[in-house]
Amino acid sequence: MGDRLGATDRLVLQLYLLTRIGLWITAYCTGWVFATGPDAHEPATVLSRWDQWDWGHFQHIAEYGYFDTAHSDSGRPDNREAFFPGFPLVLRALHLLVPDWVVAGLLISLAAGAVAVLALARIARLSAGAGAGERAVLFLLLSPCTVFLAAGYTESLFLALALPAWLAAKRGRWPLAAVLAAGATATRVSGLFLAAALAAEFLLARDGRRTWRSLPWLALPALPALLYTWYLHARTGDWMAWKHAQERGWNRAFHPPWEAWAHTWNAAYDGSYTTGYALMFQAELAAMVVGVLLLGLLLWRRRWSEAVYIGLSLWALGTSYWYVSVPRATLLWWPLWAGLAAWSLRRPWVKNAYLCAVAPLATVFAVAFTSGHWAG
Repeated sequence: MGDRLGATDRLVLQLYLLTRIGLWITAYCTGWVFATGPDAHEPATVLSRWDQWDWGHFQHIAEYGYFDTAHSDSGRPDNREAFFPGFPLVLRALHLLVPDWVVAGLLISLAAGAVAVLALARIARLSAGAGAGERAVLFLLLSPCTVFLAAGYTESLFLALALPAWLAAKRGRWPLAAVLAAGATATRVSGLFLAAALAAEFLLARDGRRTWRSLPWLALPALPALLYTWYLHARTGDWMAWKHAQERGWNRAFHPPWEAWAHTWNAAYDGSYTTGYALMFQAELAAMVVGVLLLGLLLWRRRWSEAVYIGLSLWALGTSYWYVSVPRATLLWWPLWAGLAAWSLRRPWVKNAYLCAVAPLATVFAVAFTSGHWAG
């Protein structure tokens, strides 16, 4: 990010490491409470607590590629094309030095998360002044889905690229912003939403940050998505292979927003699903409401470029059969965390209310994930 670490940065990193320790303590305890069986006398290993859910896809891609079936449990496609190649490529590279796949994934997220929180703190300070950086990081790290920042998932790596990209754009360093955004796109499709927001920020810049010779750089973030699409087409003959894998595996076929809301609401409250799944659908609804309110606030304050990013994210998340992974997506909404920080500086009760009402959910979700009882 180009700046030396100051006292605030060190405080942010201290907070980051302490919350990571807290998550590892949670993982350790769930290994004892949720052991391998009702009569178990030995706990599950701590590392096995992180070998959960989508991690298996990332490891399989890194180890065997996208189209291997010899090492698949079922012998049939598991829709792993739905995952962009950025994280598996980094994982495969680090595995050359770190033999254990799970440890390698955790180390990627640990290092990337540190970069992400430093960038978030600086973004918040730019928009809301002194004190906002620490608050924004605190709110992010105690948010309900913070466990995904520690696990071997894509959220930390994406933020470690996307947030410095946004910071570079705010400082008029467009080539750097484009290169970082390209890395973000290689990691998650959300990088395309970031690219659109960067383009809007460039066009709206009025403070000397815009130089037209930098404009071609803003096409660079689309390149990883195009290359991945070309690669999948070369192997499958399907230009929309990524999207079709999403539809097959996670029911992400297009539906109008009102139908997606209705389907999610019914799944949450009509009693047809077990309580664990119903609770997760309730969380999906709550996260979507937060996102819509955030978008409205950004539009009201004429923060157009950030509204582009949030609006595209909500459209992508809100037009499936039902909502999937919206609470996780809140981790990527840096305007939310910076905005909460600014609000809490004006209204001190906001911080206390957040810690009391929201932060406990982080423990609940962390236990659900590391115990294998995650239902979303």
